[in-house]
Amino acid sequence: MDDRYDVVVVGGGAAGLAGALALARARRSVLVVDAGEPRNAPAAHVHNYLSREGTAPGELLAAGRAEVTGYGGQVVTGRVEAAARDGGDFTLTLDGGRTVRARRLLVATGLVDELPDVPGLAQRWGRDVLHCPYCHGWEVRDRRIGVLATGPTGVHQAQMWRQWSPHVLLLHHGAPPLTADEAEQLAAREIPVVDGPVADLVVEGDAITGVRLADGEVVALDAVVVASRTTARAEFLAGLGLTPVDVEIGGHVVGTQIPADATGATDVPGVWVAGNVANVLAQVIVSAAGGLAAGAAINADLIAEDTREAVHARRHQVATMFTEEAWEERYSARPSVWSGRPNPQLVAEAAALTPGRALDVGSGEGADAVWLAQRGWQVSGVDISRTALKRAAGHAEAAGVAARIDWVHADLREQPPAEAAYDLVSAQFMHLPADERRELFARLAAAVAPGGTLLIVGHHPRDLRTAAHRMHMPEMMYTADDVAAQLDPARWEIVAAQERPRPAVDPEGRDMTVHDAVLVARRRP
Repeated sequence: MDDRYDVVVVGGGAAGLAGALALARARRSVLVVDAGEPRNAPAAHVHNYLSREGTAPGELLAAGRAEVTGYGGQVVTGRVEAAARDGGDFTLTLDGGRTVRARRLLVATGLVDELPDVPGLAQRWGRDVLHCPYCHGWEVRDRRIGVLATGPTGVHQAQMWRQWSPHVLLLHHGAPPLTADEAEQLAAREIPVVDGPVADLVVEGDAITGVRLADGEVVALDAVVVASRTTARAEFLAGLGLTPVDVEIGGHVVGTQIPADATGATDVPGVWVAGNVANVLAQVIVSAAGGLAAGAAINADLIAEDTREAVHARRHQVATMFTEEAWEERYSARPSVWSGRPNPQLVAEAAALTPGRALDVGSGEGADAVWLAQRGWQVSGVDISRTALKRAAGHAEAAGVAARIDWVHADLREQPPAEAAYDLVSAQFMHLPADERRELFARLAAAVAPGGTLLIVGHHPRDLRTAAHRMHMPEMMYTADDVAAQLDPARWEIVAAQERPRPAVDPEGRDMTVHDAVLVARRRP
Protein backbone atom coordinates (compact mmCIF):
# COMPACT_ATOMS: atom_id res chain seq x y z
CA MET A 1 0.00 0.00 0.00
CA ASP A 2 1.28 3.50 -0.80
CA ASP A 3 2.65 5.51 2.11
CA ARG A 4 2.33 8.99 0.57
CA TYR A 5 -0.96 10.52 -0.42
CA ASP A 6 -2.23 13.83 -1.64
CA VAL A 7 -4.61 13.86 1.32
CA VAL A 8 -5.01 11.80 4.45
CA VAL A 9 -8.48 12.10 5.99
CA VAL A 10 -8.52 11.34 9.70
CA GLY A 11 -12.00 10.18 10.62
CA GLY A 12 -14.43 8.20 8.52
CA GLY A 13 -17.78 9.70 9.48
CA ALA A 14 -20.04 11.77 7.27
CA ALA A 15 -17.63 14.71 7.14
CA GLY A 16 -14.50 12.67 6.45
CA LEU A 17 -16.13 10.47 3.83
CA ALA A 18 -17.75 13.43 2.06
CA GLY A 19 -14.40 15.18 1.86
CA ALA A 20 -12.67 11.99 0.71
CA LEU A 21 -15.33 11.43 -1.94
CA ALA A 22 -14.87 14.92 -3.38
CA LEU A 23 -11.10 14.48 -3.41
CA ALA A 24 -11.19 11.00 -4.93
CA ARG A 25 -13.50 12.26 -7.66
CA ALA A 26 -10.96 15.05 -8.22
CA ARG A 27 -8.44 12.28 -8.96
CA ARG A 28 -6.48 12.82 -5.76
CA SER A 29 -4.84 9.97 -3.89
CA VAL A 30 -6.77 9.76 -0.63
CA LEU A 31 -6.42 7.63 2.48
CA VAL A 32 -9.16 7.63 5.12
CA VAL A 33 -8.03 6.49 8.57
CA ASP A 34 -11.07 5.66 10.70
CA ALA A 35 -11.04 4.53 14.32
CA GLY A 36 -14.58 3.14 14.00
CA GLU A 37 -16.08 5.21 16.81
CA PRO A 38 -18.84 7.33 15.26
CA ARG A 39 -20.60 9.66 17.66
CA ASN A 40 -24.04 8.55 16.46
CA ALA A 41 -23.36 4.81 16.67
CA PRO A 42 -25.96 4.30 19.48
CA ALA A 43 -28.71 5.97 17.41
CA ALA A 44 -31.05 3.85 15.34
CA HIS A 45 -31.46 6.30 12.49
CA VAL A 46 -30.08 9.42 10.81
CA HIS A 47 -32.59 12.24 10.35
CA ASN A 48 -32.83 15.47 8.39
CA TYR A 49 -30.52 14.05 5.73
CA LEU A 50 -32.30 14.71 2.47
CA SER A 51 -32.94 11.47 0.52
CA ARG A 52 -31.40 9.41 3.34
CA GLU A 53 -34.03 10.11 6.02
CA GLY A 54 -34.24 7.28 8.52
CA THR A 55 -31.12 5.51 7.33
CA ALA A 56 -29.22 3.58 9.99
CA PRO A 57 -25.90 5.31 10.80
CA GLY A 58 -23.89 2.21 9.98
CA GLU A 59 -25.66 1.83 6.65
CA LEU A 60 -24.90 5.45 5.73
CA LEU A 61 -21.21 5.02 6.53
CA ALA A 62 -20.98 1.72 4.65
CA ALA A 63 -22.47 3.39 1.58
CA GLY A 64 -20.04 6.28 1.96
CA ARG A 65 -17.04 4.00 2.21
CA ALA A 66 -18.15 2.11 -0.89
CA GLU A 67 -18.49 5.36 -2.81
CA VAL A 68 -15.03 6.55 -1.76
CA THR A 69 -13.31 3.27 -2.63
CA GLY A 70 -15.30 3.12 -5.86
CA TYR A 71 -13.42 6.22 -7.01
CA GLY A 72 -10.04 4.88 -5.95
CA GLY A 73 -9.84 6.16 -2.39
CA GLN A 74 -8.53 3.91 0.36
CA VAL A 75 -10.13 3.36 3.76
CA VAL A 76 -8.30 1.69 6.65
CA THR A 77 -9.22 1.05 10.25
CA GLY A 78 -6.85 2.67 12.68
CA ARG A 79 -6.13 5.55 14.96
CA VAL A 80 -3.73 8.41 14.33
CA GLU A 81 -1.55 8.76 17.37
CA ALA A 82 0.74 11.58 16.27
CA ALA A 83 1.12 14.13 13.49
CA ALA A 84 4.20 16.13 12.59
CA ARG A 85 5.36 18.45 9.85
CA ASP A 86 8.06 16.91 7.65
CA GLY A 87 9.29 19.37 5.07
CA GLY A 88 6.33 20.16 2.86
CA ASP A 89 4.45 17.05 3.97
CA PHE A 90 2.79 15.78 7.10
CA THR A 91 3.85 12.52 8.73
CA LEU A 92 1.17 10.57 10.59
CA THR A 93 1.90 7.73 12.96
CA LEU A 94 -0.89 5.17 13.27
CA ASP A 95 -1.51 2.68 16.00
CA GLY A 96 0.31 -0.47 15.01
CA GLY A 97 3.35 1.54 13.91
CA ARG A 98 2.46 2.35 10.32
CA THR A 99 3.63 5.76 9.12
CA VAL A 100 1.97 7.60 6.23
CA ARG A 101 2.75 10.90 4.58
CA ALA A 102 0.33 13.44 3.22
CA ARG A 103 0.52 16.71 1.36
CA ARG A 104 -2.64 17.87 3.11
CA LEU A 105 -4.70 16.77 6.12
CA LEU A 106 -8.46 16.74 6.58
CA VAL A 107 -9.33 16.08 10.21
CA ALA A 108 -12.88 14.89 10.77
CA THR A 109 -12.51 13.03 14.06
CA GLY A 110 -15.71 14.37 15.57
CA LEU A 111 -16.24 14.81 19.27
CA VAL A 112 -16.96 12.96 22.48
CA ASP A 113 -20.11 13.65 24.51
CA GLU A 114 -19.46 14.05 28.23
CA LEU A 115 -22.71 13.19 30.01
CA PRO A 116 -23.89 14.30 33.44
CA ASP A 117 -22.86 11.94 36.22
CA VAL A 118 -26.16 10.13 36.58
CA PRO A 119 -26.13 6.33 36.65
CA GLY A 120 -27.66 4.77 33.56
CA LEU A 121 -27.39 7.77 31.18
CA ALA A 122 -24.48 6.43 29.16
CA GLN A 123 -26.14 3.05 28.61
CA ARG A 124 -29.27 4.67 27.18
CA TRP A 125 -27.48 7.42 25.22
CA GLY A 126 -28.84 7.90 21.72
CA ARG A 127 -31.85 5.68 22.40
CA ASP A 128 -34.09 7.30 25.01
CA VAL A 129 -31.46 9.57 26.56
CA LEU A 130 -31.40 12.35 24.00
CA HIS A 131 -29.93 15.76 23.38
CA CYS A 132 -31.10 17.16 20.01
CA PRO A 133 -34.80 17.69 19.23
CA TYR A 134 -34.07 17.88 15.50
CA CYS A 135 -32.42 14.48 15.67
CA HIS A 136 -34.91 12.72 17.94
CA GLY A 137 -37.90 14.97 18.60
CA TRP A 138 -40.23 13.37 16.07
CA GLU A 139 -39.61 9.92 17.49
CA VAL A 140 -40.72 10.97 20.99
CA ARG A 141 -43.47 13.36 19.94
CA ASP A 142 -46.30 13.59 22.49
CA ARG A 143 -44.34 11.40 24.92
CA ARG A 144 -43.33 12.22 28.48
CA ILE A 145 -39.99 14.02 28.27
CA GLY A 146 -37.81 15.10 31.18
CA VAL A 147 -35.16 17.75 30.52
CA LEU A 148 -32.24 17.28 32.92
CA ALA A 149 -31.23 20.85 33.71
CA THR A 150 -27.55 20.85 34.70
CA GLY A 151 -26.71 24.36 33.55
CA PRO A 152 -28.17 27.64 32.36
CA THR A 153 -29.30 26.16 29.02
CA GLY A 154 -31.86 23.87 30.67
CA VAL A 155 -34.76 26.32 30.33
CA HIS A 156 -33.99 26.84 26.65
CA GLN A 157 -33.89 23.07 26.10
CA ALA A 158 -37.23 22.63 27.80
CA GLN A 159 -38.79 25.30 25.62
CA MET A 160 -37.36 23.66 22.50
CA TRP A 161 -38.65 20.19 23.33
CA ARG A 162 -42.08 21.63 24.16
CA GLN A 163 -42.51 22.02 20.38
CA TRP A 164 -42.59 18.24 20.01
CA SER A 165 -44.59 17.29 23.10
CA PRO A 166 -46.95 18.94 25.56
CA HIS A 167 -45.64 16.60 28.27
CA VAL A 168 -42.28 18.18 29.08
CA LEU A 169 -40.82 18.46 32.59
CA LEU A 170 -37.78 20.42 33.74
CA LEU A 171 -35.72 18.27 36.10
CA HIS A 172 -33.72 20.73 38.18
CA HIS A 173 -30.37 18.94 38.62
CA GLY A 174 -27.75 21.39 39.83
CA ALA A 175 -28.69 24.19 37.47
CA PRO A 176 -28.70 27.80 38.66
CA PRO A 177 -31.94 28.95 40.32
CA LEU A 178 -34.61 30.06 37.89
CA THR A 179 -35.02 33.75 37.33
CA ALA A 180 -38.48 35.26 37.56
CA ASP A 181 -38.63 35.56 33.78
CA GLU A 182 -37.63 31.92 33.28
CA ALA A 183 -40.21 30.73 35.77
CA GLU A 184 -42.87 32.78 34.00
CA GLN A 185 -41.88 31.41 30.59
CA LEU A 186 -42.01 27.81 31.80
CA ALA A 187 -45.39 28.42 33.42
CA ALA A 188 -46.71 30.01 30.24
CA ARG A 189 -45.68 26.92 28.28
CA GLU A 190 -47.07 24.60 30.95
CA ILE A 191 -43.71 23.03 31.69
CA PRO A 192 -43.61 21.81 35.31
CA VAL A 193 -40.39 22.17 37.28
CA VAL A 194 -39.29 19.18 39.36
CA ASP A 195 -36.72 19.85 42.04
CA GLY A 196 -33.93 17.31 42.00
CA PRO A 197 -31.37 16.13 42.01
CA VAL A 198 -31.92 12.99 39.93
CA ALA A 199 -30.35 9.89 41.46
CA ASP A 200 -30.69 7.42 38.58
CA LEU A 201 -32.86 6.18 35.74
CA VAL A 202 -35.70 3.73 36.07
CA VAL A 203 -35.58 1.18 33.25
CA GLU A 204 -38.01 -1.63 32.64
CA GLY A 205 -37.35 -4.12 29.91
CA ASP A 206 -35.41 -2.05 27.39
CA ALA A 207 -36.99 1.34 27.93
CA ILE A 208 -36.87 4.23 30.35
CA THR A 209 -39.99 4.49 32.46
CA GLY A 210 -38.85 7.34 34.68
CA VAL A 211 -36.18 8.88 36.86
CA ARG A 212 -35.66 8.41 40.58
CA LEU A 213 -34.99 11.57 42.57
CA ALA A 214 -32.58 11.75 45.47
CA ASP A 215 -35.51 11.58 47.91
CA GLY A 216 -36.71 8.34 46.33
CA GLU A 217 -39.60 9.77 44.35
CA VAL A 218 -40.00 8.30 40.86
CA VAL A 219 -41.07 10.66 38.08
CA ALA A 220 -42.68 8.78 35.20
CA LEU A 221 -41.02 9.58 31.83
CA ASP A 222 -40.48 8.05 28.39
CA ALA A 223 -37.30 9.96 27.50
CA VAL A 224 -34.66 12.03 29.24
CA VAL A 225 -32.98 15.00 27.57
CA VAL A 226 -29.50 16.03 28.64
CA ALA A 227 -27.05 18.74 27.66
CA SER A 228 -23.78 16.94 26.99
CA ARG A 229 -20.50 18.78 27.10
CA THR A 230 -18.66 18.03 23.92
CA THR A 231 -14.91 17.59 23.59
CA ALA A 232 -13.16 17.66 20.22
CA ARG A 233 -11.18 14.53 19.37
CA ALA A 234 -8.00 16.32 18.45
CA GLU A 235 -5.21 15.24 20.79
CA PHE A 236 -2.88 14.24 17.94
CA LEU A 237 -3.06 17.75 16.47
CA ALA A 238 -1.10 19.19 19.38
CA GLY A 239 2.10 18.25 17.59
CA LEU A 240 1.10 20.64 14.81
CA GLY A 241 0.24 23.45 17.19
CA LEU A 242 -3.54 23.05 16.98
CA THR A 243 -5.58 22.90 20.16
CA PRO A 244 -9.34 23.11 20.68
CA VAL A 245 -11.00 26.28 21.92
CA ASP A 246 -14.07 26.64 24.12
CA VAL A 247 -17.45 27.13 22.49
CA GLU A 248 -19.96 29.22 24.41
CA ILE A 249 -23.71 29.49 24.04
CA GLY A 250 -25.34 32.19 26.11
CA GLY A 251 -22.13 32.70 28.03
CA HIS A 252 -21.98 29.02 28.98
CA VAL A 253 -19.23 26.69 27.70
CA VAL A 254 -20.89 23.79 25.89
CA GLY A 255 -17.83 22.17 24.34
CA THR A 256 -14.62 22.58 22.38
CA GLN A 257 -13.77 22.65 18.71
CA ILE A 258 -10.83 23.41 16.42
CA PRO A 259 -11.17 26.95 15.05
CA ALA A 260 -11.31 27.22 11.26
CA ASP A 261 -12.64 29.42 8.48
CA ALA A 262 -15.73 28.71 6.40
CA THR A 263 -13.89 26.13 4.26
CA GLY A 264 -12.45 24.34 7.28
CA ALA A 265 -8.93 25.76 6.89
CA THR A 266 -7.14 26.04 10.22
CA ASP A 267 -4.34 28.36 11.29
CA VAL A 268 -1.87 25.63 10.32
CA PRO A 269 -1.31 25.72 6.54
CA GLY A 270 -2.29 22.44 4.96
CA VAL A 271 -4.65 21.31 7.73
CA TRP A 272 -8.42 21.42 7.34
CA VAL A 273 -11.14 20.32 9.76
CA ALA A 274 -14.75 19.35 9.12
CA GLY A 275 -17.74 18.01 10.99
CA ASN A 276 -18.20 18.13 14.74
CA VAL A 277 -14.50 18.62 15.41
CA ALA A 278 -14.97 22.03 13.80
CA ASN A 279 -18.62 22.68 14.64
CA VAL A 280 -20.14 21.27 17.82
CA LEU A 281 -23.67 21.97 16.53
CA ALA A 282 -23.33 20.26 13.15
CA GLN A 283 -25.81 17.49 12.37
CA VAL A 284 -24.89 14.70 9.97
CA ILE A 285 -25.90 16.49 6.79
CA VAL A 286 -24.11 19.67 7.91
CA SER A 287 -21.02 17.63 8.69
CA ALA A 288 -21.15 16.07 5.23
CA ALA A 289 -21.49 19.51 3.68
CA GLY A 290 -18.52 20.71 5.71
CA GLY A 291 -16.48 17.75 4.48
CA LEU A 292 -17.38 18.55 0.88
CA ALA A 293 -16.44 22.21 1.32
CA ALA A 294 -13.13 21.25 2.91
CA GLY A 295 -12.41 18.67 0.21
CA ALA A 296 -13.02 21.24 -2.52
CA ALA A 297 -10.84 23.80 -0.73
CA ILE A 298 -8.04 21.27 -0.30
CA ASN A 299 -8.16 20.34 -3.96
CA ALA A 300 -8.00 24.03 -4.92
CA ASP A 301 -5.00 24.47 -2.62
CA LEU A 302 -3.26 21.47 -4.17
CA ILE A 303 -3.99 22.79 -7.66
CA ALA A 304 -2.33 26.06 -6.70
CA GLU A 305 0.68 24.18 -5.36
CA ASP A 306 0.83 21.91 -8.41
CA THR A 307 0.76 24.99 -10.61
CA ARG A 308 3.57 26.69 -8.69
CA GLU A 309 5.69 23.56 -8.94
CA ALA A 310 4.91 23.17 -12.64
CA VAL A 311 5.88 26.78 -13.32
CA HIS A 312 9.13 26.30 -11.41
CA ALA A 313 9.91 23.08 -13.27
CA ARG A 314 8.99 24.65 -16.61
CA ARG A 315 11.24 27.63 -16.01
CA HIS A 316 14.08 25.29 -15.14
CA GLN A 317 13.37 23.22 -18.24
CA VAL A 318 13.34 26.25 -20.51
CA ALA A 319 16.56 27.49 -18.95
CA THR A 320 18.40 24.20 -19.43
CA MET A 321 16.80 22.24 -22.27
CA PHE A 322 18.74 23.92 -25.07
CA THR A 323 22.18 23.55 -23.52
CA GLU A 324 24.81 21.20 -24.87
CA GLU A 325 24.63 19.19 -21.66
CA ALA A 326 20.89 18.65 -22.07
CA TRP A 327 21.23 17.45 -25.65
CA GLU A 328 24.12 15.18 -24.76
CA GLU A 329 22.01 13.64 -22.02
CA ARG A 330 19.13 13.13 -24.43
CA TYR A 331 21.22 11.46 -27.12
CA SER A 332 23.20 9.38 -24.64
CA ALA A 333 20.03 7.96 -23.13
CA ARG A 334 18.98 6.13 -26.32
CA PRO A 335 20.78 4.38 -29.17
CA SER A 336 18.79 6.52 -31.61
CA VAL A 337 16.48 9.48 -31.09
CA TRP A 338 15.15 10.08 -34.60
CA SER A 339 13.68 7.82 -37.26
CA GLY A 340 16.63 7.91 -39.64
CA ARG A 341 14.40 9.22 -42.45
CA PRO A 342 14.79 12.70 -43.94
CA ASN A 343 12.19 15.26 -42.97
CA PRO A 344 9.33 15.20 -45.50
CA GLN A 345 9.20 18.96 -46.09
CA LEU A 346 12.90 19.00 -46.93
CA VAL A 347 12.33 16.20 -49.45
CA ALA A 348 9.36 18.04 -50.94
CA GLU A 349 11.18 21.37 -51.35
CA ALA A 350 14.79 20.40 -52.08
CA ALA A 351 14.23 17.57 -54.56
CA ALA A 352 13.94 20.00 -57.48
CA LEU A 353 16.70 22.40 -56.40
CA THR A 354 20.04 22.48 -58.14
CA PRO A 355 22.63 21.05 -55.74
CA GLY A 356 25.16 23.44 -54.27
CA ARG A 357 26.29 24.24 -50.75
CA ALA A 358 23.77 23.41 -48.00
CA LEU A 359 23.65 24.23 -44.29
CA ASP A 360 21.72 21.65 -42.26
CA VAL A 361 20.89 23.33 -38.93
CA GLY A 362 20.52 20.98 -35.99
CA SER A 363 21.60 17.92 -37.97
CA GLY A 364 20.93 15.50 -35.17
CA GLU A 365 21.76 11.98 -36.33
CA GLY A 366 22.25 13.15 -39.88
CA ALA A 367 19.29 11.88 -41.93
CA ASP A 368 18.69 15.21 -43.72
CA ALA A 369 22.38 15.84 -44.39
CA VAL A 370 22.87 12.32 -45.77
CA TRP A 371 19.83 12.69 -48.05
CA LEU A 372 21.12 16.01 -49.41
CA ALA A 373 24.63 14.59 -49.95
CA GLN A 374 23.19 11.64 -51.84
CA ARG A 375 21.65 14.16 -54.25
CA GLY A 376 24.90 15.97 -54.92
CA TRP A 377 24.89 18.68 -52.26
CA GLN A 378 28.00 19.67 -50.35
CA VAL A 379 26.64 19.83 -46.82
CA SER A 380 27.69 21.47 -43.57
CA GLY A 381 25.87 19.59 -40.84
CA VAL A 382 25.83 21.57 -37.59
CA ASP A 383 24.73 20.33 -34.18
CA ILE A 384 25.29 21.18 -30.54
CA SER A 385 25.74 17.51 -29.54
CA ARG A 386 28.96 15.62 -30.18
CA THR A 387 27.15 12.32 -29.64
CA ALA A 388 24.63 13.17 -32.36
CA LEU A 389 27.39 14.22 -34.76
CA LYS A 390 29.31 11.00 -34.15
CA ARG A 391 26.23 8.97 -35.06
CA ALA A 392 25.59 11.19 -38.07
CA ALA A 393 29.14 10.65 -39.32
CA GLY A 394 28.66 6.91 -39.00
CA HIS A 395 25.47 7.06 -41.06
CA ALA A 396 27.20 9.16 -43.72
CA GLU A 397 30.05 6.66 -43.87
CA ALA A 398 27.60 3.78 -44.25
CA ALA A 399 25.79 5.66 -47.03
CA GLY A 400 29.03 6.37 -48.88
CA VAL A 401 28.69 10.16 -48.73
CA ALA A 402 31.10 11.01 -45.90
CA ALA A 403 33.25 13.08 -48.27
CA ARG A 404 30.34 15.37 -49.10
CA ILE A 405 29.49 16.29 -45.53
CA ASP A 406 31.42 18.50 -43.13
CA TRP A 407 30.24 17.88 -39.56
CA VAL A 408 30.49 20.94 -37.33
CA HIS A 409 30.08 20.99 -33.56
CA ALA A 410 28.67 24.43 -32.77
CA ASP A 411 25.90 26.39 -31.13
CA LEU A 412 24.77 28.71 -33.89
CA ARG A 413 23.32 31.11 -31.33
CA GLU A 414 26.89 31.85 -30.28
CA GLN A 415 28.78 30.90 -33.47
CA PRO A 416 26.69 32.19 -36.39
CA PRO A 417 27.28 30.74 -39.84
CA ALA A 418 29.14 32.63 -42.52
CA GLU A 419 26.99 35.16 -44.34
CA ALA A 420 25.84 34.59 -47.95
CA ALA A 421 27.68 31.24 -48.01
CA TYR A 422 24.93 28.68 -48.75
CA ASP A 423 22.57 27.91 -51.60
CA LEU A 424 20.23 26.16 -49.17
CA VAL A 425 19.78 26.75 -45.45
CA SER A 426 17.45 24.21 -43.84
CA ALA A 427 16.23 24.41 -40.24
CA GLN A 428 13.81 21.65 -39.35
CA PHE A 429 11.78 21.96 -36.14
CA MET A 430 14.08 24.45 -34.48
CA HIS A 431 11.97 25.60 -31.52
CA LEU A 432 13.52 28.11 -29.16
CA PRO A 433 12.32 30.90 -26.88
CA ALA A 434 10.88 33.62 -29.09
CA ASP A 435 13.72 36.16 -28.85
CA GLU A 436 16.41 33.53 -29.38
CA ARG A 437 14.47 32.07 -32.29
CA ARG A 438 14.06 35.39 -34.07
CA GLU A 439 17.76 36.18 -33.64
CA LEU A 440 18.83 32.75 -34.92
CA PHE A 441 16.46 32.83 -37.89
CA ALA A 442 17.83 36.24 -38.84
CA ARG A 443 21.35 34.78 -38.81
CA LEU A 444 20.22 31.82 -40.89
CA ALA A 445 18.63 34.15 -43.42
CA ALA A 446 21.87 36.11 -43.61
CA ALA A 447 23.73 32.86 -44.39
CA VAL A 448 21.76 32.32 -47.62
CA ALA A 449 23.59 33.33 -50.80
CA PRO A 450 21.83 35.48 -53.41
CA GLY A 451 19.49 33.24 -55.38
CA GLY A 452 19.58 30.66 -52.57
CA THR A 453 16.71 29.14 -50.59
CA LEU A 454 15.77 29.44 -46.94
CA LEU A 455 13.67 26.52 -45.69
CA ILE A 456 12.32 26.74 -42.17
CA VAL A 457 9.90 24.09 -40.88
CA GLY A 458 8.32 23.92 -37.45
CA HIS A 459 5.49 22.29 -35.54
CA HIS A 460 2.42 24.42 -36.11
CA PRO A 461 0.87 25.83 -32.91
CA ARG A 462 -2.40 24.06 -33.61
CA ASP A 463 -0.67 20.72 -32.91
CA LEU A 464 -0.82 21.62 -29.22
CA ARG A 465 -4.56 20.97 -29.43
CA THR A 466 -4.10 17.44 -30.71
CA ALA A 467 -2.74 14.18 -29.32
CA ALA A 468 0.60 14.85 -31.01
CA HIS A 469 3.51 14.34 -28.66
CA ARG A 470 4.61 17.96 -28.35
CA MET A 471 6.15 19.75 -25.41
CA HIS A 472 3.63 22.33 -24.34
CA MET A 473 5.69 25.39 -25.09
CA PRO A 474 3.26 27.66 -26.97
CA GLU A 475 5.65 30.60 -26.84
CA MET A 476 8.17 28.56 -28.82
CA MET A 477 5.75 27.58 -31.56
CA TYR A 478 5.42 29.67 -34.69
CA THR A 479 3.61 29.90 -37.99
CA ALA A 480 5.19 30.35 -41.40
CA ASP A 481 3.73 33.84 -41.50
CA ASP A 482 5.53 34.65 -38.24
CA VAL A 483 8.86 33.77 -39.88
CA ALA A 484 7.99 35.49 -43.17
CA ALA A 485 7.25 38.70 -41.32
CA GLN A 486 10.91 38.88 -40.29
CA LEU A 487 12.16 38.87 -43.88
CA ASP A 488 12.71 42.09 -45.83
CA PRO A 489 10.46 41.93 -48.94
CA ALA A 490 13.05 43.88 -50.85
CA ARG A 491 15.55 41.06 -50.38
CA TRP A 492 13.28 38.02 -50.19
CA GLU A 493 10.63 36.37 -52.33
CA ILE A 494 8.22 34.27 -50.28
CA VAL A 495 7.72 31.09 -52.27
CA ALA A 496 5.49 29.39 -49.68
CA ALA A 497 4.25 30.29 -46.21
CA GLN A 498 1.91 27.46 -45.39
CA GLU A 499 0.39 25.19 -42.80
CA ARG A 500 0.81 21.71 -44.27
CA PRO A 501 -0.92 18.62 -42.91
CA ARG A 502 0.82 15.27 -42.87
CA PRO A 503 -0.13 11.87 -41.47
CA ALA A 504 1.37 10.69 -38.22
CA VAL A 505 0.78 8.20 -35.41
CA ASP A 506 -0.11 9.36 -31.91
CA PRO A 507 1.61 7.97 -28.76
CA GLU A 508 -1.07 5.27 -28.50
CA GLY A 509 -0.54 4.04 -32.05
CA ARG A 510 -3.58 5.70 -33.64
CA ASP A 511 -3.48 7.46 -36.99
CA MET A 512 -3.68 11.23 -36.77
CA THR A 513 -2.85 14.37 -38.69
CA VAL A 514 -0.21 16.86 -37.64
CA HIS A 515 0.56 20.23 -39.19
CA ASP A 516 3.88 21.73 -40.17
CA ALA A 517 4.56 25.43 -40.46
CA VAL A 518 6.55 25.67 -43.70
CA LEU A 519 8.38 28.74 -44.95
CA VAL A 520 10.17 28.63 -48.29
CA ALA A 521 11.86 31.88 -49.28
CA ARG A 522 14.29 32.72 -52.11
CA ARG A 523 16.85 35.42 -51.64
CA ARG A 524 16.71 37.90 -54.47
CA PRO A 525 19.90 38.16 -56.56
